Amino acid sequence: MKKYKITHKINADFIAEVIVNEDQIDSNINDLKEYKKPNSKFDFTMLKGTESVTQTTYEEYGQNINNSSKE
Repeated sequence: MKKYKITHKINADFIAEVIVNEDQIDSNINDLKEYKKPNSKFDFTMLKGTESVTQTTYEEYGQNINNSSKE
């Protein structure tokens, strides 16, 4: 029986949160230092209902169809 891999490209809104110690940011000048952009240290929560599928593809799974080394 064939298997297929289905891939959805999705846009959604997320909340990214992290707890830091006061010495990790400068609250006097609003400098978040290394926390200016979310990274792997943040916890991410997707806001329910904000997701939308922008593209969907599917392909056979388990074999390389475009393998140029086959003769």
